[in-house]
Amino acid sequence: MRYVAAYLLAALGGKDSPSASDLEKILSSVGIEADGEKLKIVIGQLKGKNIDEVIAAGREKLASMPAAGGAAAPAAAASGPAAAAAAAPEKEEKKPEKKEESESEDDDMGFGLFD
Repeated sequence: MRYVAAYLLAALGGKDSPSASDLEKILSSVGIEADGEKLKIVIGQLKGKNIDEVIAAGREKLASMPAAGGAAAPAAAASGPAAAAAAAPEKEEKKPEKKEESESEDDDMGFGLFD
């Protein structure tokens, strides 16, 4: 991704066809050592293509991708506040009993070095 970002920065800077040295210069300015093989792949894939068209094609592909993670939220919302209110009394009934602290727990303030 960093190589594509460097390519886009070079293109925004006015280079129609950025070279490997252009990308290396951009990457080194932020402390990244460039990998020659990855640079060749990015430059080869984008050579002769209009960046605006590549971005537009990528947006179309992203728009058609389904977004995951939305199924659980509606199910939780459907249960509503009534379910939450019913579950609350059960939690109050199950209070853990306090155990008496021993002297050894006072020495290490309740936690050990490797806990």
